[in-house]
Amino acid sequence: MAITEFLPKEYGYVVLVLVFYCFINFWMGFQVGKARKRYNVQFPTLYAIESENKDAKLFNCIQRGHQNALEMMPMYFILMILGGMKHPCICTGLGLIYNISRFFYFKGYSSGDPTKRLTIGKYSFLGLFGLMICTISFGVTLIRG
Repeated sequence: MAITEFLPKEYGYVVLVLVFYCFINFWMGFQVGKARKRYNVQFPTLYAIESENKDAKLFNCIQRGHQNALEMMPMYFILMILGGMKHPCICTGLGLIYNISRFFYFKGYSSGDPTKRLTIGKYSFLGLFGLMICTISFGVTLIRG
């Protein structure tokens, strides 16, 4: 049985949006790497200590923006994968909202002012909430048979 026999063809958009997020995540990781060099924060130090590094807050904001993205990624991926099986087009749109919002969440956080992460970044929660609804719908459909 070919995978295309049980997944709608539009599911390919879900896959592409997830890969797009992977590129965003790599970009965020590169930003952290550049910040490590710029602010002299060596591995394996996860967060800089303000008493030891005058640029600790700037580095920590960049690091935290990426770390938060990593913390949310498993939930985002599973909601996209499962919800997209029943609602691929809706999940694609919600995933794009999430991806773009997470980019701006990171940009705002990495400014050094953590409050700026929510200017546009807050819409990522709208995307996640919508994905939860799509995944619940998929689960209910499976239960009802």
